[in-house]
Amino acid sequence: MDSSAQKVLTDLRAKRYSPVYLLQGEEPYYIDLIAKFIEDNVLSEAEKGFNQVILYGKESPVNVILNHAKRFPMMAERQVVIVREAQDIPDLGKETGQKLLLDYFQRPVPSTLLVLCHKYKTLDKRKELGKKAEQLTTSLTFKKPYENQLPDFVEEYVKGKGSTIEEGGTRVLCESVGVDLSRMATEIDKVLTAKPAGYRITQEDIMSQVGMSREFNVFELQKALVMQDQLKACQIAEYFASNTRKNPMIMIVAFLYGFYARLFALASASSKGESGAANMLKINPYVMKDYSAALSRYSVRKLEECVSLIKEADLKLKGVNAGSSEEGQILKELVLRLLR
Repeated sequence: MDSSAQKVLTDLRAKRYSPVYLLQGEEPYYIDLIAKFIEDNVLSEAEKGFNQVILYGKESPVNVILNHAKRFPMMAERQVVIVREAQDIPDLGKETGQKLLLDYFQRPVPSTLLVLCHKYKTLDKRKELGKKAEQLTTSLTFKKPYENQLPDFVEEYVKGKGSTIEEGGTRVLCESVGVDLSRMATEIDKVLTAKPAGYRITQEDIMSQVGMSREFNVFELQKALVMQDQLKACQIAEYFASNTRKNPMIMIVAFLYGFYARLFALASASSKGESGAANMLKINPYVMKDYSAALSRYSVRKLEECVSLIKEADLKLKGVNAGSSEEGQILKELVLRLLR
């Protein structure tokens, strides 16, 4: 778990509260996690009726938010005001709205917990509000995780659910979902639904959950391409092409591009005598062995050619120089060209 999120959650569990929480950044998972904890746990059920307000930024100018925040709690020690989608507050980018908010940050009501969920971006630090917010509030900024951080997140999340997960399950989950922590958590929750305590999640569980065939999937396609197994690679490409709605071609090509682009970067760095390239690229440790094995089968020039071929296929899938080719045909042609 993100260390700053962990610290805030620890303080919240110990009932050490701050008057203003500014939760912002590209990664919404921790923003939602902290806001949900505050919503569920700060007030008792009896207190929530009069003392907990949920607002949405798009519908709530700054003065409306602050009118709620400046109220005093009724028959309770404190009140909670949560602003979801705070990035959409209509006057947040205007000087008047920013001044009102900054004034409140400087003199918050001690009995109010004001929680601003500012997703996908941060306040502009070139402006006074953005500069001073971190000093005046409990401000946390969450960045998208690197790929090499995903396995730890998965294992910690599963452990927190009282379960364990096979290495293969972690790998498939990380590779198929990517750096979307909210979806990652959702997929794990779905797998564990109705499962007994202590259940060990298998690779088959994850593949079934994300709608992936054990034999015909993008990981097996990648493996077949690296091993130059023409029969297997063409079988998988044909399988994908037979149902492009279930298997979006652009996502498959994007996956292949990510693999070959990283492989090319590793090979290029190695040819220049550079070390630590894998760490620099933040490669998922569970797939590093695949890259190491593939490096022995490709020259730098061949990898450069593969990356170029995949880029060309990606453009065709987006309608550039595609002619009359259908999506499935574009993938099958790409697979054959990568095997040459």
